[in-house]
Amino acid sequence: MNLEKLRNIGISAHIDSGKTTLTERILFYSGRIHKVNEVKGDGDGATMDFMDLEKERGITIASAATQVAWDGHTINVIDTPGHVDFTVEVERSLRVLDGAVLVLCAVGGVQSQSLTVDRQMKRYKVPRIAFVNKMDRTGANFESVCRQIKDKLHVTPVPLQLPMGAGDDFVGMIDLLSMKAFAFEGTQGETVKLVEIPDEYQDDAEAARMEMLEALSMFSDELMTALLEEEAFPTEELRTLVREATLAHEIVPVMCGTAFKNKGVQPLLDAVVRYLPTPQDREMEAIDVRQTEAARKAGELTDGELVRASLSNSPDDPLVSMAFKTVVEQFGQLTYFRVYQGRITKGESYVNTRTGKKVRFGRLLQMHANDRDDIDVAEAGDIIAVVGVDCASGDTFCGQGLDYSLESIFVPEPVIRLSVEPLARDGADRLGKALERFRREDPTFNVSTDEETGETIIAGMGQLHLEVYIERIKREYRCEVLVGEPKVAYKECPTREVEFNHKHKKQTGGSGQYAHVVGKMAPLDENSVDEDGEPFTGTYQFINSISQGRIPSQYIPAVNKGFQRALKKGPLCECEVVGVSADLMDGTYHDVDSSEKAFETCGWQTMRDALQKASPALLEPIMLLDVEVPDEYQGPVTGHISSKRGLIVNTENREGTAYILAEVPLASMFDYANELRSMTQGKGGFSMEFAKYKQVPRNIQEEVVERRRKEKQERLQTA
Repeated sequence: MNLEKLRNIGISAHIDSGKTTLTERILFYSGRIHKVNEVKGDGDGATMDFMDLEKERGITIASAATQVAWDGHTINVIDTPGHVDFTVEVERSLRVLDGAVLVLCAVGGVQSQSLTVDRQMKRYKVPRIAFVNKMDRTGANFESVCRQIKDKLHVTPVPLQLPMGAGDDFVGMIDLLSMKAFAFEGTQGETVKLVEIPDEYQDDAEAARMEMLEALSMFSDELMTALLEEEAFPTEELRTLVREATLAHEIVPVMCGTAFKNKGVQPLLDAVVRYLPTPQDREMEAIDVRQTEAARKAGELTDGELVRASLSNSPDDPLVSMAFKTVVEQFGQLTYFRVYQGRITKGESYVNTRTGKKVRFGRLLQMHANDRDDIDVAEAGDIIAVVGVDCASGDTFCGQGLDYSLESIFVPEPVIRLSVEPLARDGADRLGKALERFRREDPTFNVSTDEETGETIIAGMGQLHLEVYIERIKREYRCEVLVGEPKVAYKECPTREVEFNHKHKKQTGGSGQYAHVVGKMAPLDENSVDEDGEPFTGTYQFINSISQGRIPSQYIPAVNKGFQRALKKGPLCECEVVGVSADLMDGTYHDVDSSEKAFETCGWQTMRDALQKASPALLEPIMLLDVEVPDEYQGPVTGHISSKRGLIVNTENREGTAYILAEVPLASMFDYANELRSMTQGKGGFSMEFAKYKQVPRNIQEEVVERRRKEKQERLQTA
């Protein structure tokens, strides 16, 4: 395969910006499908939304991959969900993609989930094109969206097109590079013609082109000179400049159209081919595990340092590939792979770096949503699926002689919990199978058992996330379940420094136990740094200040382990404790009675006692709430948010619609969908995502602690 002719792209956006509709049109115009299906309609639902739940709800739940051909190029496309509850689908897709299309609504502009997606693209250094969709909607404003891209995403938008009209008057776009207008003809807009710019748009087009050239001249001395000397600049050289600036993350090219009304999709595909990177344009690195371990043993590296190796993109080198998504099916696990180097051949075996085991790849598939074609080989740059490989998301597979590990996928923490139990006795086995499958497929879906009550607890990114899984348990496993009340994932943190001096002595028959630790436990400082002087980003920091061998070095990790064990259940509500800095300063040991077990127990007791004395505070998850309501409901809606302990961050009014951004505690948001609906006569919409943890006000903390205490008492009585 010629890698110059390959593109791996993702379609990402806020909810209801038109990602799946756009993907459907891409499939149609590239000849992959021959009939356009709509996301919401009486038909079969969009091609990429193949799950029954997706068709019913008109939303994307799982990312879906396909491959299309355009202008002699092969494009692997992944359509991702918009809801923040399924954010891991976007996260793991962007981890393996080379470029992306950020879809923005021409009316809503840059919304809360657009910010999240943009953050994810920046995390994985993915160049993107912005596509302003829904130009046919009333209130569409292309210029306003471009301003928001600059102000909210802090990137440099460079519009390559100018819309002709907006809303009902939208007729097409002007290409500012060639200075021609696009005309879309045929029943589905399948015929694209370049025509002269209508007279009424000529002046606007000239002004917009000059703005584009001035923006691009910041990245090219030749263009700057040509502008100053008022000379023409070749269109092809302009396109090369746009590509180079896009790949360097200097600019974001902005295009527009309406996927639903079949305008602007083909020029977007041309832009994907012209401006987004090939696999060769991305410099990929892997951690060389063998060399890192050897360098550490030789004392050449500190704990945080790693030996990295560049990947070649050559199919002739040994394989390096990443399993970025797993789906458990009836006949085994389906695993999606991105091949970075080398080739995967059907029937060959490759090593999983994490486990060190060799795994045979028996069946390779090219995916098209839920349809699949068998293939015999996949080369560097390909995105494929393999049947029957037992592995986890984020695992690296290598060929002969290599021991590389690719940086794994960022997984956000769950913020909401529910208890589930089968209604019928014989459903326990089916429920167990379902939960184990979903846990393996989705790293943000956690399953645990409450030690005291024996209840099965599921945790996820939001109500919709858990609702979808409960619905899937009922449908796919035919298991009716009883669902408990949603619970907030509170955390605890110390608020003051506590010194400790704890001795653990235990003398029974035979050898005894002796351990003694001295030090202090304090709230973690925001300005803390790690051993390398870098800002510390964790929730627990252990500082070893032992000198002169007061405690032998082999016992110190045991003390740390004991400290961490005590942090799993705090003194207030038995929630996880975060924001702790533990400094081990002194201690004593016994030549015979001291052991790792003794020091671990001592560490656990010490931390448990210190937390009791540290005036612990309760932390609650705060959500970023993005509400969209007609103007006349703005007052009641903002008042209602304030009554929920919400803090209004920003309000904006555009074309009769109010956009409200607020920070609200998750604990007060469980029935918000119904409340907003009744307040706005069904005209309001909202999206919500996790923002941060924040200390609970003292009066609310007392209520929560008392409620949890009563619940525990009731459980013990019923037990």
